[in-house]
Amino acid sequence: MKGQKQSRTDNLEKRMAAATNVLQGLINEIDHLKTMTLGMHSLIKEMPDYEKALEKLKNKNEKMQQVPEGKAKLEVPDA
Repeated sequence: MKGQKQSRTDNLEKRMAAATNVLQGLINEIDHLKTMTLGMHSLIKEMPDYEKALEKLKNKNEKMQQVPEGKAKLEVPDA
C-alpha cells in the first residue's frame, strides 16, 4: 500500500511541475508581448500625423459611446 501512495505522490508532483512550467512559459510570453507592444507604441508615436490619427480615433470612440446599446452599428474599415 505504501508503494502505491508514493507512486501517486510522485505522479502528482510531476503534474504540478508540468503545470508550473506551462504557467512560467505563459508568463514569459506575456512579458515578451508587453515589451513588444511598448516598442511598437514608441515607434508609432514617432510617425507623422500621429496626433491627428489619435484625435480621429478618440472622436470615433466618443461617437460609438453615444450609440444606444440596442442599435450598435458595425463598421467595416477600408482595407
